[in-house]
Amino acid sequence: MQIEVPTYIRQILVVDDDLDNIKILTETLRFEGYQVDFATTGEEALIKVADKLPDLILLDINLSGIDGFDVLKDIGRRDTYVSIIFISARSSTSDVVTGLDAGADDYICKPFEPIEMLARVRAQLRIKDLTDKLAIANKKLLELVDVDDLTGLFNMRSMYVRIEAELIRVRRYGRTMAVVMMDLDSFKKVNDEYDHVFGSFVLSNIGRIVRENIRQVDFAARYGGDEFMIVLTETGREGAIIFAERLRKAIQSFEFKSGELSCKLTSSIGIAMGDLSFVDLEGKDLVRRADHALYAAKGAGKNCVKVFDLSKQGDSDLEGS
Repeated sequence: MQIEVPTYIRQILVVDDDLDNIKILTETLRFEGYQVDFATTGEEALIKVADKLPDLILLDINLSGIDGFDVLKDIGRRDTYVSIIFISARSSTSDVVTGLDAGADDYICKPFEPIEMLARVRAQLRIKDLTDKLAIANKKLLELVDVDDLTGLFNMRSMYVRIEAELIRVRRYGRTMAVVMMDLDSFKKVNDEYDHVFGSFVLSNIGRIVRENIRQVDFAARYGGDEFMIVLTETGREGAIIFAERLRKAIQSFEFKSGELSCKLTSSIGIAMGDLSFVDLEGKDLVRRADHALYAAKGAGKNCVKVFDLSKQGDSDLEGS
């Protein structure tokens, strides 16, 4: 799969305390079609970088106040990659080595040949393109690892990490959360009476229904097969039950139709929640309690919601239809 980096006018920042050098550099770069800004001090350069990160910086080492090395160090701490070329009158081999070892991507000695300078700029912009493409590809790979491709929800490889992080936040700040387990009733009949392609179509639509019913602060995963898990953040008992009933009714009322095939399904839902500040449970323990509540819903005739109250530590009590 080829990943394209958007095309746009390249943004270059020239940082030099010599106005003659700035004039030469900016005019040469603008003639080549680059959009160029400049700064005469390190402090001014950092302000402009914070306002809009350029694609490349031509940076003089000898600056009053914050010098080029300090500017380089500050920019290097940022998440977004930007190419930096030192351009300096310090032209000895040791100066060049020091500059490159400090983290500069290239080093141009003054006085410079404009043609060579432009060639080095093009080379660094090509490297930035490759770096940006790699970052985009890595992000897509992480999404593939974390997300179930059929439903668009998280998969369980990443879900427990999120649950543990949410548990830490809940206990530290006295917040609330609920773990919801949902299973489709008699889903096996869908694959048996229709086919697995239609079964996949149903699961894909279930993923969409779940996504449409959760908030941005919640997260959901395909637990396995036709079983799903949702973590509701900042949600008390009443809110969790209202959500579960809304989800149950949304599934019950939906017609899964693909071509000439169609069916309607119901779901059973279990919720685990309570005062987590006094309960020493890990994420997998919460999921296990929610699963117990789900099985209780199955045993109660399906198409209903049951709650496992962690504060009672007893059997789940029936809520909903």
